[in-house]
Amino acid sequence: MKKDYYQILGLDKNASEDDIKKAFRKLAHQHHPDKNGGDDKKFKEISEAYAVLSDSKKRQQYDTFGNADNMGGGGNPFGGQGFEGFDFSQFNRNGQGFEFDMGDIFGDIFGGGGRRERVKRGRDVSVDLEITFSEAVFGVEKKIKLTKNNTCKVCQGSGAKAGSATTTCSTCNGHGIVREAKRSIFGTIQTEKMCPECNGAGKVAKEKCSNCRGDGITKSEVEYSVKIPGGINEGESMRMSGAGEAIAGGQPGDLYIRIHVKDHPIFEKVGNDLTMALEVKLTEALLGSERPIETLDGQVTVKIPEGVNNGEILRLKGKGVPHGRGRGDILIEIRIKMPNRLSRDAKKLVENLKNEGL
Repeated sequence: MKKDYYQILGLDKNASEDDIKKAFRKLAHQHHPDKNGGDDKKFKEISEAYAVLSDSKKRQQYDTFGNADNMGGGGNPFGGQGFEGFDFSQFNRNGQGFEFDMGDIFGDIFGGGGRRERVKRGRDVSVDLEITFSEAVFGVEKKIKLTKNNTCKVCQGSGAKAGSATTTCSTCNGHGIVREAKRSIFGTIQTEKMCPECNGAGKVAKEKCSNCRGDGITKSEVEYSVKIPGGINEGESMRMSGAGEAIAGGQPGDLYIRIHVKDHPIFEKVGNDLTMALEVKLTEALLGSERPIETLDGQVTVKIPEGVNNGEILRLKGKGVPHGRGRGDILIEIRIKMPNRLSRDAKKLVENLKNEGL
């Protein structure tokens, strides 16, 4: 059964090219499968209709014969089958067969203003950095050395010898871009990309930089100073924009630093507080005492109140993790150590306590 492409797009046969384009944009935006409420079947149908009606030769044949098949080399790339029964799902950005970039074809529908040029970008680099517990609490500045692709220091990335004259790039004829013809389900599509020879500059040096041999980048060691903020947690990552791999004619990647915090022999970090356990003797718990405690700021004396209970929490204010409003606290969990054996005199004392109802 013949499909009415005009009806599919909601148009009459006298519709102008601009009307066809507007109708397709509206319907494609409405039914695109990636959108909520999208309709894959409807989207394929309107795409098929637009592919025929937007091409003057195909439209003329469709208006005359009722189909747009058998148009030879410049027509349907799939022979006499048209789009009926064709599985669009086979053609994605990473699929096999014809190259099909929905961003190039429908970018002006969903991107708000035409195809966007893709800027080349260097590879991101990831490193692991171990710091002490105290450094994680208060913050620290660390040096990181990396060997990677960096912008050539001699030519500053130009690839040209100092003072060398430039000439028009023969690959792109000075335009900085090259055009490619790609086959897609809609026919042959012209695309543009940055010239690989001049990296978009349109000119090349007559004499290349001897340090990088004209590449504009060299593999070398570079040192970065990294400021790690106080309060950072185990496994958190920091990003240094532009500190990744350099690439000729593009933007460098980023450096990601994953933090690993060494365990502390006493403390654990819970939010902005530090927690610890303090083992006290039974007599200290009963009579009270004072104990020296090593904090991250130095030694302090903690007063253990008389009659403290096992598991009770003592608080040292302002000795925890720094934050925007000040510092957290140290929370000390009391753990009363019970004696394994009692001497004869000690047993008598405990018996006396028992007799007093304690």
